[in-house]
Amino acid sequence: MLPFVQQVASDDHLPDAVDVVVVGGGIVGTAATYYLAKRGLKVALIEKGHIACEQSSRSWGWCRLQNRDPREMPLSLLSMRLWDSLAPEIGQDLGFRRSGLIYTTDDAAMLAGWEAWTPTAREFGVETYMLSAKEAADHIPQTRRKWLGGLHSVRDGKAEPALAAPILAEGARALGATIHQQCAARGLGISNGRVTGVHTEKGMIRTDAILCAAGAWASTFLRRHGIRFPQASVRQTALRTKPTVNVGDVLYCPDLAMTRRLDGSYTMAISGRATLELTPQGIGFAREFMPQFIQRLKAVQLGVGASFLTGPESLSAMFGRDDRLFERNRIAAPVPNRRLVQAIMDNVRGTFPQLAGIEVDHAWGAYIDCTPDAVPVISAVDPVDGLYLAAGCSGHGFGLGPGIGYLASELITNDRPSVDSKQFRLNRLVDGSTIKVGSL
Repeated sequence: MLPFVQQVASDDHLPDAVDVVVVGGGIVGTAATYYLAKRGLKVALIEKGHIACEQSSRSWGWCRLQNRDPREMPLSLLSMRLWDSLAPEIGQDLGFRRSGLIYTTDDAAMLAGWEAWTPTAREFGVETYMLSAKEAADHIPQTRRKWLGGLHSVRDGKAEPALAAPILAEGARALGATIHQQCAARGLGISNGRVTGVHTEKGMIRTDAILCAAGAWASTFLRRHGIRFPQASVRQTALRTKPTVNVGDVLYCPDLAMTRRLDGSYTMAISGRATLELTPQGIGFAREFMPQFIQRLKAVQLGVGASFLTGPESLSAMFGRDDRLFERNRIAAPVPNRRLVQAIMDNVRGTFPQLAGIEVDHAWGAYIDCTPDAVPVISAVDPVDGLYLAAGCSGHGFGLGPGIGYLASELITNDRPSVDSKQFRLNRLVDGSTIKVGSL
């Protein structure tokens, strides 16, 4: 458990029946619960650990349009509009700020890649500008690095991973939803091809609609009911510093990403420095993920670790018959890579002389749940009427969270979707269609 995540109280009474049960208390699950409750539905949100206990509190907190896959752009635009509206609606500060994102680099190939995205920016009206070497230096002054150039995404920004999902949960409760933590879903009730409820460790909840927003655990949860969802978890490391001097709000360079938090600390990580661990689930989905693996071979390290035996892709998750698997794994919290933590600190101290004395407050590991094409699934699950899936956010889930939850609420209530949902359907990953790998 991360020490700075805002805690949410649980409702004492588990309802006998609701309109919708949402499984998973991350940014997607809480956003969906909020928007479903806002539509007047009776909703129960269940979470095996506590709200935002896994990836949703462990992310960088970026809310961006820049460098997104074109398939995600309409959803990204929707999400940014929703981020703007949440604090006024709920009456609490989620830390959302359109602070702008500054990207700088001393890598010519990276600079060319950013330049190549500018037609997408123009197509969707994204206010972004390429920076010359001098302009990049002006935006990030007093560094020991000599930048070739960069870009400035003016209207992008950040929110607080420690606050966003908890505040969304509280906002949903104010609209009539109930929140149930330490309450793992053990399985679905299904009759004649339709959901009838959710079996939880605290009892049965009857319902006609279920949204699986279980993050890295989604594939394991669905597999128990014969549903195939290709998913892989990439282990990443990040850290939070103690409050320090301000060198910028949201900064990116080839070996460092920094997000300034409301208390004056920074979240720091290195983009692309992740570990793809060999797991039983990964072996099972090797064919679907091979194109992505080949494309990103240089960016992701391979390894074998504890995830082979424990966690969402382990032997017990794949082949075990343990009805209590999820409550035995309240929080998936892989240990941080200590070498990577040191590399992050070395990079920041080597770049910013004014941060020479910076200190680490807390470091953590996290599982980022990915799809084979790095685009989320937001979809009805065809084999089972009343079952929906919103997962596989591929490292994009925090910024897209409000939009994913909103779109899921529209699908569940059979409203006309605000954005085209075809590119997010589950069937694209399992019907033999060609997989086009997107941007991570």
